[in-house]
Amino acid sequence: MQYSHSRIECFEKCPFKYKMRYLQRLNTLPPDEADSPLILGTALHTGIEESLEAAVKKYCSSYPIITDEHINEVIKLEHVIPLARAGIPPGGAFEVPVMDKDFIGYIDYLVPINKVDGTEYFDLYDFKYSNNIQSYKKSNQLHLYKYFFERNNPGKKIRNLYLFFVPKVQIRQKKGETLLDFRERLKDELAGVDVQTVQVEFDYSKVIEFLLEIKTVNETTEFTKTESYLCRFCEYQDFCEKGWDFMILPENKRRNIEQVHKRKLWIYGAPFSGKTTFANSFPDPLMLNTDGNVENVDAPYIPIRDNVKVEGRMTKRTLAWEVFKDTISELEKKQNTFKTIVVDLLEDTYESCRVYMYQQMGITHESDDSFRAWDKVRGEYLNTMKRLMVLDYENIVLISHEDMSKDITRKGGDKITAIKPAGLPDKVANKVAGMVDVVARIVADGETRTFSFKSNEVVFGGGRLRVAAKDLPLDVDALFAVYDEANKNAANGVSESKPQTETTERAGRSRRKAEEKPVIPAEKPQEQPEQVEPVNDTPAEEAPQEAHAEGESAPAENADDGNPPMDGAVEVSAPNAQPEQPTEHPRRKRRVRES
Repeated sequence: MQYSHSRIECFEKCPFKYKMRYLQRLNTLPPDEADSPLILGTALHTGIEESLEAAVKKYCSSYPIITDEHINEVIKLEHVIPLARAGIPPGGAFEVPVMDKDFIGYIDYLVPINKVDGTEYFDLYDFKYSNNIQSYKKSNQLHLYKYFFERNNPGKKIRNLYLFFVPKVQIRQKKGETLLDFRERLKDELAGVDVQTVQVEFDYSKVIEFLLEIKTVNETTEFTKTESYLCRFCEYQDFCEKGWDFMILPENKRRNIEQVHKRKLWIYGAPFSGKTTFANSFPDPLMLNTDGNVENVDAPYIPIRDNVKVEGRMTKRTLAWEVFKDTISELEKKQNTFKTIVVDLLEDTYESCRVYMYQQMGITHESDDSFRAWDKVRGEYLNTMKRLMVLDYENIVLISHEDMSKDITRKGGDKITAIKPAGLPDKVANKVAGMVDVVARIVADGETRTFSFKSNEVVFGGGRLRVAAKDLPLDVDALFAVYDEANKNAANGVSESKPQTETTERAGRSRRKAEEKPVIPAEKPQEQPEQVEPVNDTPAEEAPQEAHAEGESAPAENADDGNPPMDGAVEVSAPNAQPEQPTEHPRRKRRVRES
């Protein structure tokens, strides 16, 4: 992280203000005072670099309304800016950036002097619109500019350091004094001022103090409030003294989710299948090791185990779960250069959590307090895992052994061995799988080790991403490439096709058979409703129905559907017709013919 002089100076004056401005990035309304040091300083720099007209325009555009007080400040600028422009040597460069991995700053004015034996020499000027000369002479700002400029520009040296003071006239209008009289008095005061150049001797100890202060800032966790006269001018005064509350909201801008900033993986496999060795090949790893299996890897590690310390007759024991939580707390500070955090093994951390909660609850097993213990152990573990997974590191890798000791029974009665991570209850395992991006199993076939991303009712899987490749060699670059492709597909809404399971195929065949099978009416004929002799006044020759062969009744309109008559319908038979003989249903005849 890059630090500037003003950033460290803010921390020195008030750590709480530093937290609000640089850590929480809380923006406040711009100041509306006519004599705001920030706005006046910006206008002065603009006037020296460009012109008086540009400075006045810059100053006036910073306020929504211009009052008499603003005009008074413009009068001051109109007098001191020409003095400042005439007081600096020509030929220099304004706003020269000084960039370093630890420092960032801008030199107000850098003037080339000469070149001796291939080395260029410069004079450095820093503009100050102030009368407080002694205070600025104690500042480390110019010393930092010289040190970091020369370090990052071989062949260039800064010969002299100068503070260039532009005087600030601070008189107020008296009671009963007219505005015209006040401005005449103001011009008289301005006529007696002049710019002043003060040379500063370089002091290397100022640089050391700055670097030590950076270390202090990085190690600070409690940002206390410092009361002083400066509180009157602080933009965060109401938040500090009145306790105003606020919420930090993100910028209203869509994020680019195609670019991978963090990878979260859960790897499991049989013992000695190469899980730890593979994790060792990740960039800049830190291993949180639980089983002591670190002899064949060279990554730095922290043993997650009970720490026992004997002091006289007293034995103090720190449980492994407490060590694990303390490690996460230290990693949250981000005061390290690690890029990958590896937890090896995950099931051991769950067991450590159980032991810790037993001690907290005064029990020896979850069944001793079955109404609470199971839920409290699970809640404690998952909450801590959430803290781990949100750590700001490039890669979070979880490692587990695989468990093949349990069988599952399919619908057909067949038993098959389930493959899943060992030592975790199903509820916990499913929750952890939802926290990671990819769950991968390492398959060992002789000397060949490959990743398998297969996931079905037998093999445990999960994660946010769907990986197209089913098998992959144990290579970090290959894994990253597949990971990036899966993340890009997820961002574009492309879902990988999942292989149909046997259950799905069986269900599909059953559905197709059901669609092809014809509808067969019941073997037993339905009871016919009681026949009623109709009263037919219509002559036979005018009957709407066509004549049928003797002994046959007119077919119903939807007889082919095989549906019974609707409720309330009466079946009508032709006069003198023979009783209807049971006949075979047409669909039954068709089924017999087709068979």
